[in-house]
Amino acid sequence: MLKRWMQAGMVALLGVVMLGAGDSSSRFNRVGHEMICVCSCNQILLECNHVGCPDSDRMIGELREQMAGGGSDTAIMNWFAAKYGPTVLAAPIRGGFDNVAWIAPLAVFLLATVGTGFLIRVWKLRSGARVPVGIPIAHDASGNELRERIRRETEY
Repeated sequence: MLKRWMQAGMVALLGVVMLGAGDSSSRFNRVGHEMICVCSCNQILLECNHVGCPDSDRMIGELREQMAGGGSDTAIMNWFAAKYGPTVLAAPIRGGFDNVAWIAPLAVFLLATVGTGFLIRVWKLRSGARVPVGIPIAHDASGNELRERIRRETEY
């Protein structure tokens, strides 16, 4: 039984190690899909089909050069952000002030949900304590006295 557990552990460890062993073309595709072409077409860099795009070929060439230089993905993304501005990134890099772009939508959603729940609770508590003005409360439990008055007042 112990032998089987050790074999399963080795297979799992091998799988985890091999997940990071991708070829350079998959890395190129992954990094290229995390950037937006700066020609103002707002398309992913590697999918820019803008006819006569003046920027995509140059940017793809720069990406190839950066990857051949051996830089990490984060270093390459930072290089492009420094050269073209942060709008070149399809999603902000995690860290520093860019964390706000990841946290703010979640915080707004949670605050809106809690605020809506609080508002509904306040409305429910108010509506239960309200008594209509000008209509006396019926003295009998079934409300027959009030129904009779309403019937008399609504006859033609």
